[in-house]
Amino acid sequence: MESDLIPLYAADTVAAGAACANMAGLVRKQLELLGEDPDRDGLQKTPERVARSLSWLTRGYGIEARDVIGDALFDVDSEGMVMVRDIELYSLCEHHMLPFYGKAHIAYIPNGRVVGLSKLARLVEVYARRLQVQERLTEQIAQALEDVLAPRGVGVVVEAAHLCMMMRGVEKQNSKTITSALRGCFRDDGRTRDEFLRLAHAGNGYA
Repeated sequence: MESDLIPLYAADTVAAGAACANMAGLVRKQLELLGEDPDRDGLQKTPERVARSLSWLTRGYGIEARDVIGDALFDVDSEGMVMVRDIELYSLCEHHMLPFYGKAHIAYIPNGRVVGLSKLARLVEVYARRLQVQERLTEQIAQALEDVLAPRGVGVVVEAAHLCMMMRGVEKQNSKTITSALRGCFRDDGRTRDEFLRLAHAGNGYA
C-alpha cells in the first residue's frame, strides 16, 4: 500500500519542510517514550536537530547516479586500470539505524571513456547516504558505474566498522567487514582481479 507521507528528500522545499516537521514530532514522541522530558533544557530543540540530521544522512534517496556524474565522461584511448582508493564513507545500518563507516576502493578498465575522478567519490555518497547494508552498498556502487560508463570491467571493495557490532550486541571493537563486487574482466580475468585486490588492500595487511 502506497503511503501519502512526504519524504524528507522531497524536492519541493515546502513539502520537505512539512516532512521535517513530521519527523520532529516523531522524535519528540520517542523522547517521551524513553522517559525524557522533551521540554527540558538541552532537549527542546533536539527533535528539530534530529530531523535535519536524518534529512542530511539519508539525502542519497533523492539523488540518482547519472545526475551526480552528469557530463563528466571523456573519450580517452586507454586500457589501463583506473583506481581511486580510500574514499571515506558514512552510512546507516538499516537494521538498527546505527552508523557504519569506512572506505571504498573503486577501479575500472575503460572502454573508450573515463569518468571524472571526483565523480567516483560522489557515486559512493549517492548510495552510502541511505539506510543500507554493506553488501548491497558495494553492489550498487559497482552496478551504477557499469551502467553509466559501460567499462570493460569494474571492481569495488568496501571495508567498514559497524557501530551495531561495537556499541551493542557482541560489542567487538576491532572487527571490520570487507565486501567486494566484481564486474566484467575483474570477475573473469584472474590477473586483473589479483591486481585490483592487491592494490585495494595494499598497506592493510590483507594482501
